[in-house]
Amino acid sequence: MPTTLFDKVWDAHEILRGESGQSLLWIDRHFVHEGSFHAFNKLRERSLSVARPDLTFGIADHYVPTLTRRLDAIGDAKVRGMIEQLEGNTHEHGITLFGLDDPRQGIVHVLGPEQGLTQPGLLMVCGDSHTSTHGAFGSIAFGIGASEVAHVLATQTLWQSRPKRMRLSVEGELPPGIGAKDIALTWIARLGADGARGYAIEYAGSAIRGLSMEARLTLCNLSIEGGARCGMVAPDETTFAYLRSRPFAPRGERWEQALAYWKTLQSDADARFDSEVTLDAAEIAPTVTWGVSPEEALPIDGQVPDPAQVQDAARARQVRDSLDYMGLAPGQKLTDIVIDRIFIGSCTNARLEDLRAAAAVLRGRRSQVPGIVSPGSTQVKRQAEAEGLDVVFREAGLEWRESGCSMCVGMNGDLVAAGERCASTTNRNFKGRQGPGARTHLMSPVMVAAAAVAGRLADVREL
Repeated sequence: MPTTLFDKVWDAHEILRGESGQSLLWIDRHFVHEGSFHAFNKLRERSLSVARPDLTFGIADHYVPTLTRRLDAIGDAKVRGMIEQLEGNTHEHGITLFGLDDPRQGIVHVLGPEQGLTQPGLLMVCGDSHTSTHGAFGSIAFGIGASEVAHVLATQTLWQSRPKRMRLSVEGELPPGIGAKDIALTWIARLGADGARGYAIEYAGSAIRGLSMEARLTLCNLSIEGGARCGMVAPDETTFAYLRSRPFAPRGERWEQALAYWKTLQSDADARFDSEVTLDAAEIAPTVTWGVSPEEALPIDGQVPDPAQVQDAARARQVRDSLDYMGLAPGQKLTDIVIDRIFIGSCTNARLEDLRAAAAVLRGRRSQVPGIVSPGSTQVKRQAEAEGLDVVFREAGLEWRESGCSMCVGMNGDLVAAGERCASTTNRNFKGRQGPGARTHLMSPVMVAAAAVAGRLADVREL
């Protein structure tokens, strides 16, 4: 029967199917970070070892400070302890660690693709919801909970229910200034934060095929924000060119064998999906969030919604609550919203392409507000500095930091103060996500740069 890309990869990893209908799946790559200590504790309680340390990789990213690379310079004992605990757990079990002082260190969802650990056709998991990022290579990748992390560590397998399949096609040519972040926020706003719940998304269409690998990573990263279990893009020449010669990519004859297999990872022409959604690329505008969920987003030339005009009572209450928290008035123009600071970083938008795009807007201009730029990995940082991008950010008045999750989740001390408003390239604008009482507006790197220059939410197309 004609088969979808998702089913081809799933079926290749299914060891058996239980009476409940769940599948026992083989896991090719397992990433662990500071928050995985619970799972290691479970192994220790049961005197278990890690089944496949060669397929498990430790990454220090959530708690690492962006002001220093020295462990002894970290003043917060809890933060320092989390990093030391990861070092101890990976050392005990013989797991490769990309630690604080490793020149390859970075955010897990930036480092994995960058090092060639992420490859087409793999099944990948991590105790982090944005593991969906890695699906940009045609792999199945999703986040798992602490007990599931322990199960994978002990067995290299995982029980899962097969999700339904959705094909989300974007056809046509994207207008200038429009990127993957705008595509993602647009479809999430249209379908809702639960619009893809229970589905694995395959992104398709001419606009998707035209995206770089960095942009595809951004798109798949945000799949989880629309409720999807994972997101995928079929591998093609763009994928193969990106992977060639990466440190962990196959070499020589093994590369040719892998390439032959990777080229089969496409949905068959007559494959059936449970849901089909199509967007016109020409209709996608620079998009920003106004509320406390990625679904509460609008084109930059829009206005804050008025709950009095919302007919559904529950939705009207939600809009009213969001406006209350965000300190916004019904009908207010998005371009009238003044910001207090900006953040460029996170596993969503901190790759070299993102930094180049933001720097192109900021070059020769000054930011009207303070802000932090945190590259997605140490390697990205080195490349950006070789191109002089750090100079552009500094001359614009922004801080150039080390790599880490930083202000995305605020675990390392990089926070937005209560009541302050931040234009951010991150993936979540939940209440308190960037700090207690923080107000977050999500947008693309070029839109954050435009907001920095204007001191308010602004349309990058005008710059």
